[in-house]
Amino acid sequence: MSAALMHGALAPAPPLPWTRLWHNSQAVVVSVALHSAVVAFLVLGWSMEQSLPEPAPSTLKTRLVMLPAEMPAAPPVPEPLPVVAPAPVVEAKPEVVKPKVDPQLQARKLEQAALARKRVEEQKQAQVEQQKAAQVEVQRQRALAEASEQQARVAADNARRAQQAAAASAAASDVRQYLPISKQAPDYPQRALDKGIEGDCTVEYSVTPQGKVDNPKVVGNCHPAFIRPSLVAAATFRYQPRLIDGQAVTVPGVRNTFHYKIQ
Repeated sequence: MSAALMHGALAPAPPLPWTRLWHNSQAVVVSVALHSAVVAFLVLGWSMEQSLPEPAPSTLKTRLVMLPAEMPAAPPVPEPLPVVAPAPVVEAKPEVVKPKVDPQLQARKLEQAALARKRVEEQKQAQVEQQKAAQVEVQRQRALAEASEQQARVAADNARRAQQAAAASAAASDVRQYLPISKQAPDYPQRALDKGIEGDCTVEYSVTPQGKVDNPKVVGNCHPAFIRPSLVAAATFRYQPRLIDGQAVTVPGVRNTFHYKIQ
């Protein structure tokens, strides 16, 4: 009886019909809401993937950097060892023994040295005297040469003067020997007078042994108007003949200049 009571007390009461319908409707609503949420999530995710731009490809830039080589570590400098000065060595000086000097030998050496110095001085003096004598001789020779040149110049001047005097005497003798005896002035050309022309005209000719003019010709610049009257006038000249050893000779190259001026 106690067991029956305990079992009857623990068994649940049977559910009611409207309660079961309520639970079923809640399950359906929850299931539909879950499916709708899944579909919406899938659609939104697909549209977002299409609208987002494709990300740009990422690039990786590299740069080569040369690191300086590590300098080798300098070797450690050894510390200098202390220098120990050697102890001074004291040399024993040998005792100098002065040789004995003979007074006579020393006097003889001094005398020889004095004689040598005297001989050198005499040689120098002789050389100086020889140089002076050579200079005097050179000066004497130079003076003699200058005197000879002066005498030669004087002799040359005297000879030249004698030649000039002889030539002048000969020329004077020649001039005296064929001095003109008569000269007639030429007539002034009327054409030159009308035009007021003036000038000079030189005629060259030879004087014959008879004192006449031979082969007259005009030399130098001469106006054409003065040529004919000059030649005509020169042909009338008469000279004293030139005599050589008492004989009359021809004198060539005699010239006479006619001056034509309107007074």
